[in-house]
Amino acid sequence: MAVEDISWDLSPLVRGEDDTGADRLLDEAAARAAAFAEQHAGRIAGLDGPAFAAAISELQAISELAARAGNYAMLRFSIDTADPALGALLQRVQEKGTAIETKLLFVELEWAALDDDHAEQLMAADGLDTARHFLRSARRYRPHLLSEPEERILTEKAISANAAWSRLFSEQVSAIAVPLPGEDEPVTLDAALARLMSADRDERRTAAEAVTEALRPGLRTRAFVFNTLLHDKAVDDRLRSYPHWLAARNLSNEASDESVQALLQAVRGRYEIARRWYRLKAELLGLERLADYDRMAAVTADEEPVEWEEAKDLVLDTYAAFTPELGDAARAFFDERRIDAPPRPAKRGGAFCAYTVPSEHPYLMLNYTARRRDVLVLAHEMGHGLHAELARPRGVFEQHTPLTLAETASVFGETLVFARLLEQAPTPQSRLSLLAESIEGSIATVFRQTAMNGFEEAVHTARREEGELAVERLGELWARSQEEMLGDSVEITPGYRSWWSYVPHFVSTPGYVYAYAYGQLLALAIYQRYVDVGESFVPSYLELLRAGGSRSPEELGAMVGIDLADPGFWDGGLALVETQLEDAEAAARDALARR
Repeated sequence: MAVEDISWDLSPLVRGEDDTGADRLLDEAAARAAAFAEQHAGRIAGLDGPAFAAAISELQAISELAARAGNYAMLRFSIDTADPALGALLQRVQEKGTAIETKLLFVELEWAALDDDHAEQLMAADGLDTARHFLRSARRYRPHLLSEPEERILTEKAISANAAWSRLFSEQVSAIAVPLPGEDEPVTLDAALARLMSADRDERRTAAEAVTEALRPGLRTRAFVFNTLLHDKAVDDRLRSYPHWLAARNLSNEASDESVQALLQAVRGRYEIARRWYRLKAELLGLERLADYDRMAAVTADEEPVEWEEAKDLVLDTYAAFTPELGDAARAFFDERRIDAPPRPAKRGGAFCAYTVPSEHPYLMLNYTARRRDVLVLAHEMGHGLHAELARPRGVFEQHTPLTLAETASVFGETLVFARLLEQAPTPQSRLSLLAESIEGSIATVFRQTAMNGFEEAVHTARREEGELAVERLGELWARSQEEMLGDSVEITPGYRSWWSYVPHFVSTPGYVYAYAYGQLLALAIYQRYVDVGESFVPSYLELLRAGGSRSPEELGAMVGIDLADPGFWDGGLALVETQLEDAEAAARDALARR
């Protein structure tokens, strides 16, 4: 099949119905939520163990119903953000979901209000095997919760406040179309950015200039949206007594402020790894110095398009070689139409995995353009999907891991496929190309995401101290964060100052990006364990995936022999990245010697 034919079937989420199925699910959830509130509001403290377990079981069931509808609407909207009917569906589902959430707010507040001994007694009850870690984690928010009337107001207003601004940003970015030479119609932003991997510098420069021009018309609107959400975050942090802008994210990630700062400082202390590669890459490309649009350039001209069926076979064969269990689970994504792959106008950019709900299966969204990098993206998202699939028995409260471990299976799977590609490389040139992509992937995930965290730190701080930030100020802070990473190895061009404005995480999930660095370094360490231990590693890895978010990050790491509490852990992970660099350097020196 051609990639254009790869679209998903979302009907299982609404039990074979159409959009009206989402409304029916929400109506059922609303009725059950009302009955639940009638029975339990104000009475959580008086429940005995069995009654508490039964209440949590019903809460899980209600959450699943609402999440089915929510995921269906989100996935429908993600592939055509310009369709007013899909926008209306998403809004309707969000409004109904918010009403259900508001009705059930009392559970979180009453649970947090219990004293520790009482809470521990309830958590010891039978029937809570898929909720204990969730319940224990929820109590960590006790210092940051407001009164029930205040929480109700914030929840009801969210859909017309930060959620609405986030949707506007998403629609604005998805609507960006980039005119390029040789194209009859403007292309999507993702397709234009893919040109930055071209071996032709003129093509890269032209694509970068075209992207900058395409970002210009809505730039002030996106800056206003960003400013609004920066202030909204500041207000939320003040109301909830979070000491700094990243504190809420760290709490959600089950990571201490100290451990996160140790990670960020360790990475910033090794920015020279990225600079070394970019200086060598300039030499490979025959340039005195790279410009920002050269960073992802192909170092050889040997790359051939990788058609969809070839990518599919490679990914399936690689996962099956690791263990047939993952190979079979991966094949089901294709056989059961749980992937939407082709780029389309108004389709959301990038790629993601939606866990959906434990009673159904996860879905993958891609923008596949037949580049080798897209093969690794498929492997990456499939890793997320397999993590979600194996963790389904953990239930709606514990299927998801914290963000810090969310990239573990994805990067591990991507590394498996990369190793297979490297084994099959037919020439020194193709080997160099692959090794270059590998180190550049780590630079993008570890160093660039850390630099992006630096940008977030700067803008959240500046917004709180200076007030609304002008487009020019945002561009200045963006350029500064990139220059801190790149030093003198890469020129930041004036046009690049607006490129912060299409990054969704800054708007939708503040503080998210350091989790990429965390996850990449953790996954590389886990992969090294696999290399060292061999086949006997596989059962413990599968156990890690099946655990989902049912344990703390430290406990999950220990399952595969990783000590996340070791202060030197990050240095060890960065040493693995430096090994990637040394392999790429050796291949580059060999290529230069052959000239």
